[in-house]
Amino acid sequence: MAENAGSGGSSCCAGRTKKRDEKEQKDLMNRLRRIEGQVRGVEKMLEEDAYCPDILIQVSAINCALNSFNRVLLANHLHTCVVSDIREGKDETVDELVATLQKLMK
Repeated sequence: MAENAGSGGSSCCAGRTKKRDEKEQKDLMNRLRRIEGQVRGVEKMLEEDAYCPDILIQVSAINCALNSFNRVLLANHLHTCVVSDIREGKDETVDELVATLQKLMK
């Protein structure tokens, strides 16, 4: 099981890895598998000479799914790693979060 943010001790993201609980891991993996299926669908559309706007709509759906994945992962990160680190006085975590958000918003 993942360490809770308020459990004290080492950070849930110690060593720049994170042990996720079973539900979170399963949810994230399911989302990625659906996205992978969507990408394979676009590949098949190209092979079958699908109409460009139809492909563009499917690619847009993939982008939305990836953005949704990022929102879930970011929320989990904030609720666990970031909260835990701030409680432990690791203010550099805020700088890391800001840098990550800047990269995501390019």
